[in-house]
Order: sequence, then structure tokens, then C-alpha cells
Amino acid sequence: MKNRIEKTNAARLLDKAGIVYQLVPYEVDENDLAAGHIAAQLGEPVGQVFKTLVLSGDRTGYFVCVVPGDAEVDLKAAAKVSGNKKCDLIPMKELLGVTGYIRGGCSPVGMKKQFPTYFHSTALDYDMIYVSAGVRGLQFKVSPSALIAYVKGSLADIVILNP
Repeated sequence: MKNRIEKTNAARLLDKAGIVYQLVPYEVDENDLAAGHIAAQLGEPVGQVFKTLVLSGDRTGYFVCVVPGDAEVDLKAAAKVSGNKKCDLIPMKELLGVTGYIRGGCSPVGMKKQFPTYFHSTALDYDMIYVSAGVRGLQFKVSPSALIAYVKGSLADIVILNP
């Protein structure tokens, strides 16, 4: 690599699994951790930069939704696909303890435990998608089908489409 990027634990896991990816750095703005900010820096559509959200359901406990950067999770749809009556995003203060990751650096790869993971179906619209590599300032550019298979994820329509 040109200017050596420190490999994250998530990157080592993908290496071990033989999954091809690229580590793509970006400038972190503490006041703007939004996917739109990252997409603009990468020069990619915001719908190709996915955010990893952790939710808690009333029946199944924690689960993960990986959704396009310009979309909001549809809590009713997420509850339904995950086998819950209702669910909500976990409080920010719980994120590190549950996943091992901080806000803005939460990757679907390498959480403390393997949680059920649901990718919005638009992930397969792209040859490659971007997801956090486990730290702020670093994204994976990876095949969505390889990533979904690796995390044993499934596809679902789990977002509210912005009108």
C-alpha cells in the first residue's frame, strides 16, 4: 500500500476469510459523521455508502441493519424481518459495549458477537459498496454479496425511502 494504512481487526477477519476488499481512508469530521459527508469525500453516490446500525428487539435482542447512507431504518419493517414486535436503535452509550465499536466506526464485520444482520436490498445494485472498516476514517470497498455471505446476512427492505 502507498501510505501504509493500519489494518483493523475487521480487515484481518476479511483477510482470513479470503474476501477481497480495499481499505479507503477519508477525513473524519467530528461534527459530521454522516454517510453523506463520507460519500462526498469518496466521490461516490451516498446510496453506495452503507451505514451499520445496531438495534434491539423486544423478542430477539440485538440485531444489525446495514442501510444506504441516505436512508433511515424503517423500524416496523426491521422488527418484522428480525422476528420482533417492536425494535429501536440502541442508545449510543451502549454501542461500544455491545459491538466493540464507536459511533462512526461501527462495522458489520468483527463485532463482539455475531448478531443477525440485515442488508437493505439496494446493496446488490452495486458491484462494490462501502461500509465502515471498524474505525472512523476508514471504509471497506467490498463486494456486497461477499460481505453479506461472510456475516451470514440477509437482504430485506428495511428503509424508509425519502420522499
